[in-house]
Amino acid sequence: METARYIVILITSDSIEEADHIARVLLEKKKVACVNILRGIDSYFWWEGKVDSARENLLIAKTRASLLPEVVALVRKIHSYDVPEVIALPIIGGNQDYLEWIDRSTA
Repeated sequence: METARYIVILITSDSIEEADHIARVLLEKKKVACVNILRGIDSYFWWEGKVDSARENLLIAKTRASLLPEVVALVRKIHSYDVPEVIALPIIGGNQDYLEWIDRSTA
């Protein structure tokens, strides 16, 4: 299977202020081309040996796969969580004009 050139990165945060800050930092540093923020999602997860829950915000960022290590490092540096969610999913296809825009926006 061919390695994806583009990815979608999912990041959660507990406040909209933090979500906005993360989005702006990633954009200003040209690590991502676009970030969508879904406000007020309910998250359920294992934490410290028990099931926990939280009201969070989900950032959906689009970028080049080659930038993932830099995005992870940057989010870990500025995020308030001890273990922030930063996971990447491959983009296997799409509007070629949009994908080329990702390249230009993160150059």
